[in-house]
Amino acid sequence: MSALAINNVSRTFVGVHGGPPTQALLPTSIAVTDNDFITILGPSGCGKSTLLRIVAGLDTPTSGEVRLDGQAVRRPGADRGMVFQSYTLFPWLTVVENICFGLREKAMPQTRQAEIAAHYVDKVGLRGFENHYPKMLSGGMQQRTAIARALANEPRILLLDEPFGALDNQTRSLMQELLLSIWESERKTVLFVTHDIEEAIFMANRVLVMSARPGRIKAEVAVPLGHPRHYTVKTSPEFSALKAQLTEQIRVEALKAA
Repeated sequence: MSALAINNVSRTFVGVHGGPPTQALLPTSIAVTDNDFITILGPSGCGKSTLLRIVAGLDTPTSGEVRLDGQAVRRPGADRGMVFQSYTLFPWLTVVENICFGLREKAMPQTRQAEIAAHYVDKVGLRGFENHYPKMLSGGMQQRTAIARALANEPRILLLDEPFGALDNQTRSLMQELLLSIWESERKTVLFVTHDIEEAIFMANRVLVMSARPGRIKAEVAVPLGHPRHYTVKTSPEFSALKAQLTEQIRVEALKAA
């Protein structure tokens, strides 16, 4: 059984002010196995974020269903950790308090909360910033905190919706390496939405390419690059070949969307 099964999920939004409905997502099926790292790549407006929100339980499919470990997903849950593009930290809480938020909700003993928070503070490179508030942090540091908060709950699957999209190029590259190194050590199951082709290849074991709206899975491309994966792989012939293949796939869909 797949860890996560997306079965013929579609989404149609009602029209605004009596206008026609908008079909954002055609029936889509994806099987995600344990320890998989899948990136979903597609042009703007293709429904990739809608699909992720449905998996997170933040939206309801028009048809089909999502199952995690055989159980139907109908609402948000601690078994799915979500990281958004925007910085969604609680501004009145420190780094450690943000990381421990879900743990407090579970009424976990404070000593255990402190152990878990310290572990992930180290993992994301925020030692020395434990008592800083979000307004005192850079964008990259805020996203490190958000990732640590999601991981601290020990979710079955980590869902990331263009988490590095608001960062500058250099910070984005460093955050890619950070997240990949965490995945290589902890082997969480990951579903990662992006519109960046290089990011999709560098992060994933499999890239799913979505069509222009209404979105569907147009292609699945395996990424046979080994681990640990060093940033210099981006200049390899194998990486360049994958980039050329996916660039052509996405260009066709971007032209349709335009």
